[in-house]
Amino acid sequence: MKDSNLSPETLIAQALGEIDPVSGALAPPISLSTNFEQAADGSYHQGRVYSRADNPTYEQAERMLAMLEGAAGGCILFASGMAAATAVFQSLIPGDHVVVSRMLYWGVRKWLAEFGLSWGLDVEFVDTSDLDAVTAAIRPGDTRLVWLETPANPTWDVTDLRAICDLAHAAGARVAVDNTVPTPVLTRPIEFGADLVVHSATKYLNGHSDVVAGAVLSARNDPFWQRIRSWRRTGGAVPGPFEAWLLVRGMRTLFLRVQRASESALLIARHFETHPALSTVLYPGLPSHPGHAIAARQMTGGFGGMLSVRVAGGIEPAKSVLAKVKVFKRATSLGGVESLIEHRSSMEGPSSPVPDDLLRLSVGIESPMDLIADLETALRGNR
Repeated sequence: MKDSNLSPETLIAQALGEIDPVSGALAPPISLSTNFEQAADGSYHQGRVYSRADNPTYEQAERMLAMLEGAAGGCILFASGMAAATAVFQSLIPGDHVVVSRMLYWGVRKWLAEFGLSWGLDVEFVDTSDLDAVTAAIRPGDTRLVWLETPANPTWDVTDLRAICDLAHAAGARVAVDNTVPTPVLTRPIEFGADLVVHSATKYLNGHSDVVAGAVLSARNDPFWQRIRSWRRTGGAVPGPFEAWLLVRGMRTLFLRVQRASESALLIARHFETHPALSTVLYPGLPSHPGHAIAARQMTGGFGGMLSVRVAGGIEPAKSVLAKVKVFKRATSLGGVESLIEHRSSMEGPSSPVPDDLLRLSVGIESPMDLIADLETALRGNR
């Protein structure tokens, strides 16, 4: 689709408008081949040799996501969100100093604690919602990467992307942003100065809880980006073509799903904000949230489908609520069409910084009134 005046919403719904030249199919085809024909002169006229590096179905998903994020450097898919995230860190050099959001997806924190140090990285966890703390942590000339997540899972702390990017770039550091939760529907980190964007495509991008995949995108084609691409090519952490095809299918409804989840999450947050059985509702769309003003500035069209509630009385009342829900499903992950609820500190283990009275909610596309009624019933005995 060549019309640059079309909105991302239209382009993604039509999978960039690319019609299969062989069949005329509107649905993008899937290419299962692991290898590609070499010409008599030894060249590969399609530029593809082997599916560990290139595959037409990967490339379709990568073009779609690069368009959504405004990533001029491009996009590469990985076999999971963790494979994508760790590829960025493993493309650094042992001894490099890395500043990381103190509150972030537990899998990244766990990998950094268990393997980042043995990889030789100098990792410093910081409250990135505090500009003074970030300023103090960044070491000009030594800090190579600042890793951000905003809103931060699962307390939904908000980081000022533009301010942190300015601080990092002044010190010679790159900025990578995990954009899994807001998605490019709500936030495009590259527009605020980010160098890299990372996704667990398992979540909102796929949106149907039936694919595990990840992605890294770059604002520019520079040597560090080529190093990450080489890591993917040689390490082989690629999804299968069918997973990439399902990701393409899922992204075509991304705007509808994210907008619906955001609207419902805001209704739920407002309804329960003063509930007597809860001590706090954590959602950046509420004016009472400490990061609301920044979120409103850098999130367009909504505040996302994720929120958390802290149950009055501690861990036992929280687990009691978890046991009583019927519409919300007790399961991990997020970003699917079904609404999920989870006691995060139990999932993360004894080293988790998450309060033990916190329940994380991933709001899907069901009727918000059904979700509200379900939580009301589950909370009734805790008043």
